[in-house]
Amino acid sequence: MTKEISHFIGGKLVAGSRRKAPVYNPATGEVAAEVALASTDEVRAAVATAKAVAPKWGATTPLRRARILNKFLHILEERIDDLAAVITAEHGKVLSDAKGEIQRGMEVVEFATSAPQLLKGEVTENVGTRVDSHSLRQPLGIVAGITPFNFPVMVPMWMFPVALACGNCFILKPSERDPSASLLLAAWLKEAGLPDGVFTVLQGDKEAVDAILTDPDISAVSFVGSTPIAQYIYETASRNKKRCQALGGAKNHMIIMPDADMNQAVDALMGAAYGAAGERCMAISVAVPVGEQTAEALMAKLEPRVRSLKIGPGTDPDAEMGPLVTKQHLDKVRGYIDTGVAEGATLVVDGRGFAMQGYENGYFLGGTLFDNVTSDMKIYKEEIFGPVLAVARVPDYDTAARMINEHQFGNGTAIFTRDGDAAREFAHQIQVGMVGINVPIPVPMAFHSFGGWKDSLFGDHHMHGPEGVRFYTKLKTITTRWPTGVRSGADFVMPTMR
Repeated sequence: MTKEISHFIGGKLVAGSRRKAPVYNPATGEVAAEVALASTDEVRAAVATAKAVAPKWGATTPLRRARILNKFLHILEERIDDLAAVITAEHGKVLSDAKGEIQRGMEVVEFATSAPQLLKGEVTENVGTRVDSHSLRQPLGIVAGITPFNFPVMVPMWMFPVALACGNCFILKPSERDPSASLLLAAWLKEAGLPDGVFTVLQGDKEAVDAILTDPDISAVSFVGSTPIAQYIYETASRNKKRCQALGGAKNHMIIMPDADMNQAVDALMGAAYGAAGERCMAISVAVPVGEQTAEALMAKLEPRVRSLKIGPGTDPDAEMGPLVTKQHLDKVRGYIDTGVAEGATLVVDGRGFAMQGYENGYFLGGTLFDNVTSDMKIYKEEIFGPVLAVARVPDYDTAARMINEHQFGNGTAIFTRDGDAAREFAHQIQVGMVGINVPIPVPMAFHSFGGWKDSLFGDHHMHGPEGVRFYTKLKTITTRWPTGVRSGADFVMPTMR
């Protein structure tokens, strides 16, 4: 009998009423489960359940909310292996990478447990004669997160721990490609003491997304995914008077300067380009060696490393890279490789011929490496989201920096160099939201905030950290004057403090 993956509403599992979609094991290509796809009516009903408990949860003290999240954190620590196995089974990434994803999400939970400190307002005494002002940060009410397949635990945990800590009810719409992890998170939050209805999981596709974006009782929406969908989410949510942070696509460059430690740079590129089969919004997909000598040295070390990538099912402890998430995505990435060849890029390592005995129907693709890629090529312009690294040779640093600044995406970037002056110049002039200096994947720690620039972000706030607190709360400022017994009469001019 096929496993059924349901919703989590009002503290319990709720079966879907009509449509379902298959969930595949990427390593074998077999259907592993069926997931419910929420209808518009089911979304409305789930929102009504959250609305009933929102006032009480919003009035719960920040300390109580923090204690629940702290218990949830301990559960995650104890059961990280169980959660990683679920991620690997549906996404395909290797177990070590799945555990790393969970760990980065747990760091946001740790940050959110400091809610009593984060939600402290400001007080100014005597802003005017016998007049005081203070500010509060209050919850929005009901907020939602629409999350991608590539990080079924980490990306939701960029959102809901901070939202819950701030006193909001949270509705999660995970990817229908790997939905099971969301139900474990929901069950463990309930076990930690979160009241029923405060955290909801709605499985679904575009119908559920549109219902979330148009529901009048949802005040804010967070999203991570491709740029076209991010723009659609942002525009639709904004049109329906919601706050929205929508993180889009990326094309992350890594500059390799002539003075870089080449062994360190190649190690960094291997992990950043081929980890998680390149299905990361922070993956390095363009290497930019400065000068022909640097480029030749890079390729001499890089090519054999790509050819020797250990590829296998995510459960193989020796595997460095697992399969892609679906057959459709595998075909899409293969199509990009075809395009790169047609455009005239030099295909140094071709992953299209990779086949694994016993897993012939799995969604595997070998590591792929292009050289002599130019900025007019489709494989340079567009996000491939697969294990494909493009090497774009440039004569000097200024050309490399200009390439990055002129690209439509501005999510992450890195430079490898021993030169502090070059690194400082790069950090200050580059038009990208997250910058690494000898760090290939500069994902900020949880107490900072995550987000790109240009077409990589729609909205005014980045995720988690201080920006997350600001996004999930509304500011209220209170000005107070107590009567002194002296009546001065009405004042019809703009109020001033005297």
